[in-house]
Amino acid sequence: MNPENKKISIIVIIAQDYGIGKDNKLLWHIGEDLKRFKRITEGHTVVMGKNTYFSLPYRPLKNRRNIVITDIPGEQIEGCVMAYSIEDAVKQCDMDQENFIIGGASIYRQFFDLAQKLYITHVQKTMEADTFFPEIKNGTWEVLNREPQTEVHPEGLQYEYVVYQRRNNS
Repeated sequence: MNPENKKISIIVIIAQDYGIGKDNKLLWHIGEDLKRFKRITEGHTVVMGKNTYFSLPYRPLKNRRNIVITDIPGEQIEGCVMAYSIEDAVKQCDMDQENFIIGGASIYRQFFDLAQKLYITHVQKTMEADTFFPEIKNGTWEVLNREPQTEVHPEGLQYEYVVYQRRNNS
């Protein structure tokens, strides 16, 4: 698990089949979800892979401590804390506050067993995807909170926000 007992959470938007992206882009643009992402993560540390970082429209993310994971030793990105492994990223996470893993797929997979919470936007649709999120199993996770969408999406997308907490026995 998480040897340093840091508060690790994952935040992601997923399709019914767990698809999260295609060609290093999100499957959807949902303004309400982006506002929620900003509200939840502001003032916290966000952890991401380098491809996710470079896919952001604005970088680094303002009012957040940005940790970028790279496998190139010594690589530096201005305005970011660099990590050269998952273990290094965990060491650099905040000890007192929630830390948010924001992608991509490989980073989500590697942090999945370390996370205590999942902030998932479940979109009630599938899209062609080339990257997927790990399966959320009922025996491992329990629903902590569920919120319906509050805005009508211009394309008629239906979605809900669910916060999961890892069960103590997992």
